[in-house]
Amino acid sequence: MPTYTVTAPEACLDQEKRARIAAAITRIHSTTTGAPSYFAQVIFVDVKPGLYFVGGTPLRDRQVFVHGQIRAGRTAEAKHALLTGLVDAVAEAADLPQNCVWVYLVDLEPSQMAEFGHVLPAPGDEAAWTAGLPEDDRRKMQSLLTPPA
Repeated sequence: MPTYTVTAPEACLDQEKRARIAAAITRIHSTTTGAPSYFAQVIFVDVKPGLYFVGGTPLRDRQVFVHGQIRAGRTAEAKHALLTGLVDAVAEAADLPQNCVWVYLVDLEPSQMAEFGHVLPAPGDEAAWTAGLPEDDRRKMQSLLTPPA
């Protein structure tokens, strides 16, 4: 449901930092919103030198940009907690100062989103939605809670 795209200059984030960032984003999103952790997606994009500009000039510092697409319907307080929690957690996981982490959240209407082949529920209706899914789809989603062996 939420999709977080993490963009950084090439070589800014190694695999260990990516894993810590993905775990942190998933944890912060789940604990702040109450949504099951298997809903969260984190995608990393590395940008080659000279292809990332800030203020019209090539980026000179290490910078991590997190673009989160989340379901609309959360309170302003919940979104603020999510935003500040993500900045703190990503900075720590990436071993960067907070001023090197930018986070943007974008609300999407749940009725305009489909995942696992099903239109998404409103925030707070996840349990009923999950319970109403075909058993195979429910098992597939819940299997994402257990890391592969």
